[in-house]
Parts: sequence; structure tokens; C-alpha cells
Amino acid sequence: MKFLCLRLFLFALVCTLPAGVFADERPPITPDDLKMKTEPMAPGANAIILYRQVDRDDNDQTGHEINFVRIKILKEEGRKAADVEIPYVKGRTDQIANISGRTIQPDGSVSEFKGKPFDKSIMKTKGVRYMAKTFTLPDVQVGSIIEYSYTILFAENLLFDSHWILSNELFTRRAKFTLKPYDSSDGRFRLQWSWNNLPGSDQPKMGSDKIVRMESNNIPAFATEDYMPPENELKSRVDFSYTDDLETDPTKFWKSVGKRLNSKAENFAGKRKAMEEALATIVSPSDPPEVKLQKIYERVQKVRNLNYEYSKTEQETKREKVKENSNVEDVWKNGYAYGVHVNWLFLALARAAGFEAYVVYGSDRYNYFFNPKIPDEHKLDTEFVLVKLNGKDVFCDPGAAFTPFGLMMWSETGVPGLRLDKDGGTWIYTTMPESKDSRTIRKADLALSDNGDLEGKLTLTFTGLKAMELRNEELHEDDAHKKKTLEDEASNSIPSASTLELANQPDWKSSSAPLLAEFKVKIDGWASSAGHKVMLPVGLFSAEEKHVFEHTERVHPIYFEYPREKDDDITITLPTGWQVSSIPRDIVQEGRIVGFSLKAENNKSSIHISRKLSLDILLLEQKYYASLRAFFQGVRTADEEQILLQPGAPTASN
Repeated sequence: MKFLCLRLFLFALVCTLPAGVFADERPPITPDDLKMKTEPMAPGANAIILYRQVDRDDNDQTGHEINFVRIKILKEEGRKAADVEIPYVKGRTDQIANISGRTIQPDGSVSEFKGKPFDKSIMKTKGVRYMAKTFTLPDVQVGSIIEYSYTILFAENLLFDSHWILSNELFTRRAKFTLKPYDSSDGRFRLQWSWNNLPGSDQPKMGSDKIVRMESNNIPAFATEDYMPPENELKSRVDFSYTDDLETDPTKFWKSVGKRLNSKAENFAGKRKAMEEALATIVSPSDPPEVKLQKIYERVQKVRNLNYEYSKTEQETKREKVKENSNVEDVWKNGYAYGVHVNWLFLALARAAGFEAYVVYGSDRYNYFFNPKIPDEHKLDTEFVLVKLNGKDVFCDPGAAFTPFGLMMWSETGVPGLRLDKDGGTWIYTTMPESKDSRTIRKADLALSDNGDLEGKLTLTFTGLKAMELRNEELHEDDAHKKKTLEDEASNSIPSASTLELANQPDWKSSSAPLLAEFKVKIDGWASSAGHKVMLPVGLFSAEEKHVFEHTERVHPIYFEYPREKDDDITITLPTGWQVSSIPRDIVQEGRIVGFSLKAENNKSSIHISRKLSLDILLLEQKYYASLRAFFQGVRTADEEQILLQPGAPTASN
């Protein structure tokens, strides 16, 4: 109750802060701003940011950030800037308050925003729901200037994680940033910062008043492209964090962190006798090593994982009598734990079975790529277990939902990790999966009608990383949402109007079994008349590749979150009396990191089409874009090939 009252007090305090706390520092709108029609440093721009200001205060009495944006509308297309979205993470950002805005016309007249913002769901990933406060500013025309401001009240545990993101989809003429650091009474916490791709800006500096400031001018518009690295890895930004470790040398810093984390893990997992007793109920002495490890893994995954449950109130937690686990013996007896302690139970049981096993702390690839040269402990935001099995390193993460033995969440693959030991640990890299570790298998048994429609059964089978991704995304969704998700997955791959209906009950709970979905499907007008013949395209599931890498130029590197493979097996039964006149030649494009094959077979009364596309790519430099684009152009050309059919009358087949 005391904590709740404090948060309510802080929210009330922030809501009483005037929106213009820093208004005296904002430059006035000039006559030139009102008259301007173009920006020489952003030729052709639809709109530009004239001025942007971010003022953050991390002190425990306020804990908020005030944002102000001023935009000039230069073209008709730029009017969409009036549709404002303020993103936030549900459950992590306490409140967005003090939203205000206005439109200033070239003649100086002003229209105030008097509407009410509403919440919009943007996306959900890794169990996190991204939301936005949305609103539209009034009377916006070409030549208008729009302004809006808002205040973010952060959750208390986010004070350590602060960023200045300079890049925006619009060119920014001028931006100003300030940060008033958290002032701990004992001086325990030290603020540190690092930056990425600063566009000729002054570097952040702390003044005599202990406020960090930075100004930046002429920040280029940020180009968004398909299949690019995480935006925060590419954007101009400054990252802040707090540490109670005074060591600034990265090597010594990580040794210190590693020793502390190792001690914490070993103290929790160090219950050898209890684990040996538990192990006897899981494995048999005669089991081969790999069987033993898999049995341990599967048993540990049955522990109730609190990380994947809806947040409960303090009263609900008390009623449920969920006690804190002090060690792995508690986890085993209680049958529940958070993900990190599920992993440490696996560690302890693996060691009890005689395996050499280590805790590894890493940083996922969702938002940025980790750099060990920057001493920021908060960037190590995920943990897993490394086990030596038959001389090989096997990375295991049973604390991550729906993760099969031998695989990890895609964001944890191919990343640096600190393998802990009593001396502080060693930097290693997690393994990268292969395309075969994430397959989408599409098997279709269809009948072609006289009018060119296809109808029948479609089975989608998702394995490995793709199955994990879908199961995690749909963890807390109802059956209707899950059904729509799978129907969308199927229909999005078909480049024509289609009707699909899920016909089975997929297994959403398993970690090891494939996710299998069966559909009744109808595709209207797939075949078309060409004189006395009918043309049937071979690329039935080609929609996802139809517009990949269409642009001739590329700005960013090419990035796929994980390797993947698509396998299509299609049988099309022809109407009675129809014959095949010709089929396309077999196509095979085999490369070291990409592969494609397409084959159509004439089985007299039916056609069989097999298609396979594999991508064993994670990150590819921009200079190789032309070659990759040419590969996908070849895929599109192959998918557009036609099978010629002769209705009614028999004809010679090629």
C-alpha cells in the first residue's frame, strides 16, 4: 500500500507539472518557419521536424520525461504527420500524461487540439504488448506547423534504462536533449553513457549543475527497409545506464560482474544431495548421456513458469500462497519458479547427472547487438545453460516457453555470452541454427474445377523456431485469435483471393511437437483461359516472395532474424478429360547461404509441384544486396511459370 500511495503521489505531481516546464528554452516560431516551402538539406521531403526537445528527470520524486515536437508540413503527403502515435510498453510505462498539441497556419492563426487520445495496440512480441496513445491534430494543411508535447511517467525499475533516440522518419533541423540523473543520497550509483552513429552532434556532456546535455542539428531522416537489423542498432542514439560498479575498464568490469553473477547462481543451485534424490525420479542409470539430458530437460520444463503468467496483485499472490524460492531444492518441492530459476534447476540436475554445465548470461538481438566493450551490466538481459554433451557444446533454455531441447529462442542465437565461473567467466558465442531448424511445410491436396478454382485440403506444419515464435505470440490469446493467426499465416502466402477455415485443434502447448494446422481451402480463379488452353501458375505459395527486395538501391545491411526453410508439396487433380500440354523445366538455384528449387510433374490425371526455399542468412553486408536481390528475382520468375492445360480433348505432353 505504501508503494501504491507513492506512485499515485508521483503521478499526481507529474500531472500538475505544466506542459511548458521547459518552454522558455524552446525557440520561437519565426516568420521564415511560417513561410518555408522546402528544406535544402532534405530535398523532396513531405515534412520535417523543425525542433525537438527531450527533457528527462530520473529523480525519485518526479521520474518523468517531457517530449516536445514541432513539425513543418511541406507537401500533401506530409499531412499524415498530424496523426500522432506515442508508443509505450504496456505494464512498463506507468502513465503518459499532459498530452497537448496545436496547429499553426502560415498566417499565424492557431487551432488547439481539444480531443481525447485513445489507446491502440501496435504489436506483441516475447510476451510484451506494445501500445500507442494516438490522436490527430486539427486543421492541418500544406504550410502548417504542428506542435505536440507529452509527459511519460516511468515505472520505477526503468530508471536504469534511458535513451535519447535522435533518428526519426523525418529530417530533423534541430534537437535538444537533457537528462537530470538520479541522485542517490549515498552516491552509490554512477551514471554512464555511450552513443551510436551520432550525426556530427556534440557529444553528451554533464554540466556543473549535474545535468547531461546535448544538441544536434540536421539529423537525416531514418530510412526503413524490409529485412534490416533492429532499428535501435542503426539509429543515432545515446544510451544511459546506472551502475554501482566504479570500474570503467571493460575487461575488469566484466570480470567483477561475472564473479558476482556466478556466486549468485552457484548459491542458488548448490544443493547436490537434494538434486541427486530428484534425479533418481527422472532418469535411469542405464540411459545414454543424451537421453538423460533430454529427460532432465523435459521434466524441468514441466515446472510452472511464473514468467509466462499474467501479473497478479499482491492480494492474489498471498491467497495463492506463492512463496519465494531460495534455492533449487525449493523450486523442486514447490513446483514453480521464474524462468531464470527453472534454468538453474536444470543446471543443478545436469551436474548431479555428471554433466559439465555452466550458466551463461547473454544479450538478445531483439533491439540491438550487444557490445562487450561497453561496460553495462543491464545489457546482459537473458540467461541460459551450456552443457558439454559428448564433447560438444549444447545450449539449453528450458526457462523459455515452448523451447525444444537443443534449440534456443532465435534472439539468443549467434550472440556473445559470458560463461560464468569463479574467476569471472569467459566470453563465448552461442551457436546459430540452420534453416532446417525452422521449417514451414505446406502440403496441399486440391482439385481444379472447370472454371479455374482450386479447392481441397491444406496442411501447414511449423517446426523449430517458427513454431516457438507462434506459440509464444499466442500464449495468452483465446481460441478465436489463434484460429485467425493461423488462417492469416496460410492466406498471406497465397497470391490470390482465397477462403480458408481451420479444421483441426492444433497443439499450442507442446515444446517438442510441430505445430500442425489443417485447413479447408478454396482459391478462386487460380487458372485462366488462354485461347483453347488453360494456364495454371506453379507459384501457389509465392506471395511472401512476390515483393521481397524490389528496390534497386539499399541503405542498410540485410538481416534475417533466423535462418528458415519453406517446403511445398502440392497435388492438383485435374477435371475429367483434361490433359497437360506442357510443364516448366525444373529449376535449381543452390548457393552457400540461399537455395531454391521448383519442379512440376505430369501425373496424367494430376499435377505434382514441389518447391523449396532455404535461407541460411543472419546478417549480410549491403554490398551483397545486388546478388541477393537477383536471387529473389529468379525465385519470382520461376513462380510465375505456367503449366499449360488442354481442357476436354487429349493432346501430346512434353
